[in-house]
Amino acid sequence: MSGSTLGRLFRVTNFGESHGPAIGCVIDGCPPGMALSEADIQHDLDRRRPGTSRHVTQRKEPDAVEILSGVYEGRTTGTPIALLIRNQDQRSKDYGEIAQQFRPGHADYSYWHKYGLRDPRGGGRSSARLTAPTVAAGAVARKWLKEKYGTQFRACMTQLGELPIAFEGWEHVQGNPFFAPVADVQRLEDYMDALRKAHDSCGARIRVQATGVPAGLGAPLYDKLDADIAKVMMGLNAVKGVEIGAGFASVAQRGSVHGDAITPAGFASNHAGGVLGGISSGQDIEVSIAIKPTSSILTPRPSIDIHGAPVQVVTKGRHDPCVGIRAAPIAEALLALVLMDHALLQRAQCADVVQVPPPVAANYQ
Repeated sequence: MSGSTLGRLFRVTNFGESHGPAIGCVIDGCPPGMALSEADIQHDLDRRRPGTSRHVTQRKEPDAVEILSGVYEGRTTGTPIALLIRNQDQRSKDYGEIAQQFRPGHADYSYWHKYGLRDPRGGGRSSARLTAPTVAAGAVARKWLKEKYGTQFRACMTQLGELPIAFEGWEHVQGNPFFAPVADVQRLEDYMDALRKAHDSCGARIRVQATGVPAGLGAPLYDKLDADIAKVMMGLNAVKGVEIGAGFASVAQRGSVHGDAITPAGFASNHAGGVLGGISSGQDIEVSIAIKPTSSILTPRPSIDIHGAPVQVVTKGRHDPCVGIRAAPIAEALLALVLMDHALLQRAQCADVVQVPPPVAANYQ
C-alpha cells in the first residue's frame, strides 16, 4: 500500500494490520555505529501500550519488540533495521457484525471505495494499533538525536474533551495515565468514568516539544521543517488539527508581539515554535495537535451497509474512549522521525557550511 513510508534519508516503512499475526517497520538510513538494543526501544512502547489503565482499551498486548536485522554485536550496521511486534490478543469476532456496514467516523467507507475491499478486523491498516511501529522507529531516531545533539522530546495532554488542563510542570506527566502536567487528575478520572457509562467518547489536545534542536534544520518553500511536522502529525490517527508555536492564536496577536525579539542572550519569546522560514532557529520546537473523539462507541448511530441500505451501527469490542490519552508518546515519536530525517539532510548538504558575515557596505539595490 502506498503511503506507508515516511522520510527521505531516514526512511521508515510501516507494515501489518490490527488483527494480523504481527505489525512492524523497516528503518532504512540509520547511521552505523550506534549502540542499539530492544531495551532502547521497549521503554517508549510500554508508554504507548494498551491496557495500562481503565481509561484505555483493555486489549492486552505486551508489544515486545524484536530486532530482526540491521544490528550486529549491539551496534547499527547502516543497513535496514527490521522491527517486529507480534499481535497476541486479537478478538476478530467482535467485528463480524460490521463487516458489511460502514461505521460513522471510521475509514470503512473511504477504504472500501478506494481499494474495493477492506479488512474490518479492528480497522485493519486504519487502526491506531499501527502507531506501535511508529513509536519503535521514533525510539531509534530520538536515541541518535540525543547522542548527536542532546535533543530530547516530551509531550503532555493540555485538554481532555471540554476540560482544559493547566500546565503545572513536566514532572507530573509520567505520574498519571493521562500524561497530564498536573499533580491531581481526579477530575479527569471522573470525567472519563462518566463518559464510559454514557457509551460515548471525547477528543483531546496534545502538546509536544523538542528541546536541544540545532539551528538550520529544514529548507525553504516546499521542504519546510514545520510543513513536514504538520504533515506527519496529520498522518496520526484521529488528528484533525496541528499548530506550530502560537498557531491560531497568532491571528489575534500584533506583529510587535508575535515576532520573537532577538537579544544577545537569545530569543525573548517563542511564538514561532522554533521554526523561522521553514528552518529551525535553535529554539524549542513547539507543536500542538487536536485529536477527534473516538469513533468506536456503543451508542447506536445511523449509517448504511455496502448495498446502500440504512442500518444502525453499534461498535462492540475494546476501544479507547479517548485515543488522545495514549497519543503523547506517539506524537513524540513522530516529531523525532521528522527531525532525524532533516538532521541527516542537513548533514548531507550543509555539513561544512560556515556562517559568513555580509560586507559592511553591501549593495542590495
